[in-house]
Amino acid sequence: MTAPTPDFDLGQAQKVLDAQPFSRLLGARITAFGDSGATLEVDLREELHQQNGFAHGGVLSYAADNALTFAAGAALGPAVLTAGFSIQYVRPAVGVTLRARASVVHAGRRQAVVRCDLLTVDGEGAETLCAVAQGTVLAATG
Repeated sequence: MTAPTPDFDLGQAQKVLDAQPFSRLLGARITAFGDSGATLEVDLREELHQQNGFAHGGVLSYAADNALTFAAGAALGPAVLTAGFSIQYVRPAVGVTLRARASVVHAGRRQAVVRCDLLTVDGEGAETLCAVAQGTVLAATG
């Protein structure tokens, strides 16, 4: 992420996301940011599916990683890095949009523990939980 600013907001968070070539490739967008939380969304077009027609697990992992990091950035400031995370797949991801909704569980001065629910959204807006992730994010130094 970028150097800390006192007013790091949704628009600035989207600019940071847009600066990531892989995020642009996936068409990711930040739809909520602040209050120690963030929501990232990706439209589940056919190119992001695996052979059985479900969203690829790598797409879910990408969304969890970035949502966790942005949520931590809302708590620690924008200069943060993922230290590690785990993901548990609950059910196959089927829908039109993948929504990664992350919130800080605990934040200190230099690290945050963050939880992320990964949901698919169908054409009528109904959400279905497909995975849960938890990670540790560190404030970047130097």
